[in-house]
Amino acid sequence: MCESAVSVYKQPLIADSWLVVDGSVRGLQMHEQRFCDACARLLPELTESTVKDFLGCVRTVLPLKGRWFPRVEAHATQAPQLALWLRPAPGRAKRTTLWVAPESDPRSNPQVKGPDLKVLAELRERACLAGADDALLCTGDGSVLETAHSSLVWWRDERLYLPAAELPTLPSVTRALVVGLAERRGVTVAFEHIQAHEVSALDAWTLNALHGIRPVSGWLGSTGSRHARSSVGSRPEEWSVALDELMVPVDDIPFE
Repeated sequence: MCESAVSVYKQPLIADSWLVVDGSVRGLQMHEQRFCDACARLLPELTESTVKDFLGCVRTVLPLKGRWFPRVEAHATQAPQLALWLRPAPGRAKRTTLWVAPESDPRSNPQVKGPDLKVLAELRERACLAGADDALLCTGDGSVLETAHSSLVWWRDERLYLPAAELPTLPSVTRALVVGLAERRGVTVAFEHIQAHEVSALDAWTLNALHGIRPVSGWLGSTGSRHARSSVGSRPEEWSVALDELMVPVDDIPFE
């Protein structure tokens, strides 16, 4: 299967990415399982053994030095193909500014990473043109979901909040790791529906594999209104250190 691990630039049907730093990764098994589950759901022609053989091969070619952000892909060609795009990792950002998209979540399959990559990239481009880093996605009734490229969580009364479980969000590996940290630290984790104007007044974080935890330091409304948070406190940095401590050498991670 090693011949399948080649770089391609076509739009994949399914994709997954993780950060590799000097041969170490956090949540690798969770990323692999999410990719396997998506392939089983959208490309059942790919057998479980085929996908797992591919992921095993990917592990053998991950660099042991430097910062990398590899992406595994499944392509819905006549004969479905698996591929690896071995990318250097972009710089790590410590804060982010969000633009509230004026329309509701445009994704066709929000709980699988891949089918909506193009529309999400377009949304983030619009956010950048507006002066922000990423776009906030909401339901038709205004309930906050996540951003185009990250999960979103927020704090209130020393509780960590996530979007309500019934809302359509991507099963984020980084979010699951942060929830695990919260539980080990005795922090209550809760779920709720919240509107953009409400969450913008709270200590909100975006979470993804590349940047880890980024506090939201500013908000840009769809009408051009701006709201900035003067301080985000020390908690994001403290939790970022704890999240980084979950990095494990690839060779030490069991392959299931």
